[in-house]
Amino acid sequence: MKKKWLAGMLFVAGCGMQEPERAEESDQSRQPESRELAAEAENLDTPWSIEQSEGIFYISERSGTIARVENGQVEHQPVELTSPLSDASEAGLLGFVLAPDFTESKEAYAYYTYDKEGKPYNRIVRLKQEESDWHEVKTILDEIPSGSFHHGGRLERGPDGALYATIGDASNPETAQDPESWNGKIVRINESDKAEIYSMGHRNPQGIAWAADGTMYASEHGQSANDEINRVERGKNYGWPDIEGTEKAEGLEAPLAASGPDNTWAPSGMTWHKGALYTASLRGEAVLEIDPQTGEVSQKVDGYGRIRDVFSDGEQLYFVTNNTDGRGNPAAGDDKLYRIAE
Repeated sequence: MKKKWLAGMLFVAGCGMQEPERAEESDQSRQPESRELAAEAENLDTPWSIEQSEGIFYISERSGTIARVENGQVEHQPVELTSPLSDASEAGLLGFVLAPDFTESKEAYAYYTYDKEGKPYNRIVRLKQEESDWHEVKTILDEIPSGSFHHGGRLERGPDGALYATIGDASNPETAQDPESWNGKIVRINESDKAEIYSMGHRNPQGIAWAADGTMYASEHGQSANDEINRVERGKNYGWPDIEGTEKAEGLEAPLAASGPDNTWAPSGMTWHKGALYTASLRGEAVLEIDPQTGEVSQKVDGYGRIRDVFSDGEQLYFVTNNTDGRGNPAAGDDKLYRIAE
């Protein structure tokens, strides 16, 4: 997602000072299936990332809590962090992933935005659960510059066992092409907590998923439109701010799918489920299904407002709405965790 920065252009799909009016659907999007879904849980507080262990859901909430969901009952468990959360737009407790040995260690990883000397920064940390509370126990990556928007924030565990993080350009596009900056990158953190740049040239990536064969995909917010779904490979450059959408240039990667210049998805969390990619869509207010071979995009579900994350347990597909984030129109009980019956 990608074009030379124009001063004052902060109108971003799902991440900017003000979102544009939703455009007409592009030719890539078919009509959604007609269905009515029952909520698995209600009254979530600006949920961001879905995790699950032994049938229990753990959902990070931007306000600084982890929602523990068991049999439809929600407990908002507080997270004690070493720095208060930033009140910048879109900031807070964002990415969240359980450690592979969570049932024994009770550890997890989180990505959050805090303030230092009046400026927002991002930090990746290790957390530990003690009864109904969580505590920050180790800093993994710190002082990642942020801005008013474009924090990135997704954490996912890859098939190689490493932790991957999406980091936004912090509203400073040129950082995405700076190999000395973490901004505008997807970062890989190995089992020894050593971080490296995995890919660059990203604007505001907010989702990662892997196919069964290990192919990596990422979702990314474009500038007003031109949102992208990318196949991601180590060491590749995805072009922002030099190209965006379906534009091409030597040495820069074009996306698998793009929303186009007149349509916006504002894609966020992603998952792989039964042979297809799924991504949450904030501005598009849908769960999008992407054919990994053709890049064709269709709507799996819509009509539930802003959707922040999708999750697959291998059998069922779940999503969380994000109508309480200040940009939606919350209904009674929002936000909610839904299961898509198949």
